[in-house]
Amino acid sequence: MKTAGASQQEAQAVANQILSIHKNIKTVLTQTSAIKKGYRTRGLKLLAGENKTTATYKESGCTFQVDLEKCYFSPRLSHERVRIAKQVQNGQVVVNMFAGVGCFSIIIAKTVPQTTVYSIDINPAAFECMVENIRRNRVHGNVYPFLGDAKHIIETQLEGLADRVIMPLPELAFQYLPSALLALKPGGGWIHFHDFLHATSKEDPAEKTKQKVAEKLEGLDVGYVFAKARVVRSTGPNWWHVVLDIHVTKLPSKF
Repeated sequence: MKTAGASQQEAQAVANQILSIHKNIKTVLTQTSAIKKGYRTRGLKLLAGENKTTATYKESGCTFQVDLEKCYFSPRLSHERVRIAKQVQNGQVVVNMFAGVGCFSIIIAKTVPQTTVYSIDINPAAFECMVENIRRNRVHGNVYPFLGDAKHIIETQLEGLADRVIMPLPELAFQYLPSALLALKPGGGWIHFHDFLHATSKEDPAEKTKQKVAEKLEGLDVGYVFAKARVVRSTGPNWWHVVLDIHVTKLPSKF
């Protein structure tokens, strides 16, 4: 819970009330810092209940272990996870470049059992949760976890394998777009690209994102079609989280 403007006593009173009403809730934490760069973690403080930061989260018939202090996690991407999973076809290979605790990867594998997902994250704590979540959801034959930087792992192990690449880290997706292209099969495929973008009330965030990505792709001599552009949510005054579904029809001979 967020407690901006509330005293410590008021926040604790609200936390205790939450515990008394919702018996399934064991811990109430408050966020004490903005999301930090790097692993996208945030500061947390205990208000009431058990002194722990791990939680169990359920979504789309899957169960996830999450360490809220050491891993980035957002339940607000639940619709996006289902939307992408429904597009994946039997037999396809998916590379998830920024997998976190594995939600996108595992929901895809549960939705489309005859698929392979290579699931990458650089955060050791998120990787540990991902490995546990693969075990819990019994998708160890479909989801393969990798610990490390997505660019390096694609260049050394996953080049040219993917039918689809997921990029659910808006802060880095634009920078890592050449690596996503490198992961695709020689005939092309799909990239699900996330971005944070500033747009005024007179601008369309989705169109502005398309223009930004189009310039990048054309500079790389990539053939492409924007199949869908979607605003996921507002992240602040005039800031937007946008997703593009990009059908790559032609890859360059070299990047």
